[in-house]
Amino acid sequence: MTDLPLISVIVPVYRVEKYLDHCIRSITEQTYSNLEILLVDDGSTDGSGEICDRWAARDSRIRVIHKQNAGAGAARNTALDAAGGDLIAFVDSDDYLHPNMYAHLYSLMKDGVDIAECEIGITETDELSMDDGTGAEILVCDTEEALRLHIQDEIFRQTPPNKLYRRACVGDIRFPEGNLIDDEFFTYRVLGNARKLAHSSACMYAYRQQPGSAMHKPYSLRRLQGLDAKLQRLSYFEERFPGLVPEAKADLLLTCLGAMQGCLRSLKGEEMEMARRKLRETLEQITPLEIPQGTTAKRRFLLKAAQGNLEGTAKLLNFFIDIRLLK
Repeated sequence: MTDLPLISVIVPVYRVEKYLDHCIRSITEQTYSNLEILLVDDGSTDGSGEICDRWAARDSRIRVIHKQNAGAGAARNTALDAAGGDLIAFVDSDDYLHPNMYAHLYSLMKDGVDIAECEIGITETDELSMDDGTGAEILVCDTEEALRLHIQDEIFRQTPPNKLYRRACVGDIRFPEGNLIDDEFFTYRVLGNARKLAHSSACMYAYRQQPGSAMHKPYSLRRLQGLDAKLQRLSYFEERFPGLVPEAKADLLLTCLGAMQGCLRSLKGEEMEMARRKLRETLEQITPLEIPQGTTAKRRFLLKAAQGNLEGTAKLLNFFIDIRLLK
């Protein structure tokens, strides 16, 4: 028997037979061995479901749930309802982990730390060079400071898989189902339930960059779900963390600016008009805007320009990108 708490590792699986063996192997080979690995086959039409079953036959820590396709959010929710661990982790089924990732993250969960995270490395291969955690720089934050960094998209970002959560922080929070975007509706609420959070500078999670992923396709109206998530986050901060409201509004305005840039490049006709209406309605809820203290000169300029003319500013930025004055 082990005195280490059980970690429930949740893996939504859909049509990833090319990468799935490598992903599952990286979980089963963790130096932290007290794991419950929940593989949720979300109605895969390739050989992914069979791969899950083969792994379950060889490792008693693995449970496979086969279900009709309903998206990653629904798959994660199914596993959350079935999970028995005191700690919760998520892994995307085309990614992989350093063998010491969970041992390292668990070592940070002392003195009231409820959520620990590491850095993510982006790769197109099975051989990303990662860290074992030795000598990593550790930052421990209270809830409000972690959420401020989350808004700034520096650390404690919206990505669930590079984190280890105490089950109580997740509680009954679930992912939206049927959305293109689900992490943005989930992460800030879980972070807000933590007493303290720890960030490690060690890169221990390999995120596989795939050209066919949703975020690398031409901009679509469904991408505007991100605005709904950040409006909900703003309401949450207004109720629980009012000191973060100016920064959350500024971030939402810049999100609107980025969305308008994407829409101008990809949408036409009625779709573009629908996008304009959505963005206009969003802006009405956050303007006039108080620019947060400490805002850089560049960010201040963009905020003022976007408040004055969102579409004109987006067109200008796109032009500068096209002539390679901006990246």
